[in-house]
Amino acid sequence: MRPMIDAHLDLALNALNYNRDLFLPVPELREVEKDFTDIKGRGKNTLTFPELKRCRVGVCVATLLARSGPDAAQRWGFKRGDIDYATQQIAYSHAFGSLGYYRLLEAQGHLKFITTRGELTAHWEKWLADPNTPLGIILSMEGADPIVTPEQVEHWFSLGLRAVGPAHYGRGQYAYGTAVDGPLSEGGVKLLKEFMRVGMILDVTHLSDESFWHAMSVYDGPMLASHHNLRSLVPGDRQLTDEQVKELIKRGAVIGSAFDAWMMYPNWIRGKTQPEVVGLEAIIDHMDRVCQFAGNAKHVALGTDLDGGFGTEQTPRDLDTITDVHKLEEMLSRRGYSPADIDGIFYGNWLRFFGEALPK
Repeated sequence: MRPMIDAHLDLALNALNYNRDLFLPVPELREVEKDFTDIKGRGKNTLTFPELKRCRVGVCVATLLARSGPDAAQRWGFKRGDIDYATQQIAYSHAFGSLGYYRLLEAQGHLKFITTRGELTAHWEKWLADPNTPLGIILSMEGADPIVTPEQVEHWFSLGLRAVGPAHYGRGQYAYGTAVDGPLSEGGVKLLKEFMRVGMILDVTHLSDESFWHAMSVYDGPMLASHHNLRSLVPGDRQLTDEQVKELIKRGAVIGSAFDAWMMYPNWIRGKTQPEVVGLEAIIDHMDRVCQFAGNAKHVALGTDLDGGFGTEQTPRDLDTITDVHKLEEMLSRRGYSPADIDGIFYGNWLRFFGEALPK
């Protein structure tokens, strides 16, 4: 198996919101949860820390996630396991708690924060030489609501945050996200200008169409789409349009393929459609299209989003744990991808991107 970098794992969400002990092997955690019914995906998780090691994930982008959009209460409600909070102060505090989880695990020797280009290079070399090296994490925020004001960007950057997606689902404080549409707010424009000032990477994932293009007119720094597939193959506003893909390529971005099955199979109905309808091979169709636009394989990679609020009830039929992502190596080879291309998809493209986008 090749080494792997995953650009989107909601590790703190699993620990703090779902109360999961991520140090258990996957089968043991499934056994613990077999009778739980509070959220979908119980007993069907796809990853834990031991599984990430088995999968040869040396670096991942680990998230902070807490929403507090203007209409969060009406749109989503507040219930157990939810990620919506009544105020930005509460969202900030939850995100800070997630940061505390990661920092404690770092102090205990389980994780290693990566905040600069030099740290990335040094960690990757150490991890390749010694598989017992702690998992490297680049800290990201999915939905910027925990940033209480644009002026607080520098504060979060000083805490180790290196990438931010301005919105998630619904309307956030700074932008419109999946399932709605509209421009950046006045605060959103200021937020992106602060990103450029301090060196924060923009993650365009979940931005609505209007907010995406508004962001393109404001922001001129490094950007990625951490976990995205293509609308031309699977319709829906959660996916990137061909025009958005071309713009991201032009700006040197990398697009991480997401393994949530509803983003891989047209007309998937959540809770009804079964995983048998789609296999891992489908993700290569999305990668192929990006590569055709780019003329190379340098803009596609992995952003699995596995255990991002779903389990094997909503993964491809041939994916039981995250380690099954490695089945793509042979599939990509059969589709004509060179060994160098496959290296890039599994780790090289993210190494290059973050090696340029992170501060020196």
